[in-house]
Amino acid sequence: MPQHKSAEKRMRKSASERADNRQIKSQVRKLVKKVRTASKPDEAQTALRDATSALDRAAKRRVLHNSTADRHKSRLAQHVNKLRSKA
Repeated sequence: MPQHKSAEKRMRKSASERADNRQIKSQVRKLVKKVRTASKPDEAQTALRDATSALDRAAKRRVLHNSTADRHKSRLAQHVNKLRSKA
């Protein structure tokens, strides 16, 4: 247990920040999965827009590293382009 007030506050803050980060990451994973499972190119395109936005927001808040978000966006875009070329 913390011995100082500041350490106590740090524990409280860490717990709430961890909860926020988990929620953001969960939302991002859900939107990425939506892109991956889309069967029609139109659905995939709209899902890609939402996922890209969520990835950018997560990177902006430092939940994800910028490079990680960029890599995910790139791979999702490639996936959607592949779907479009098949259709």
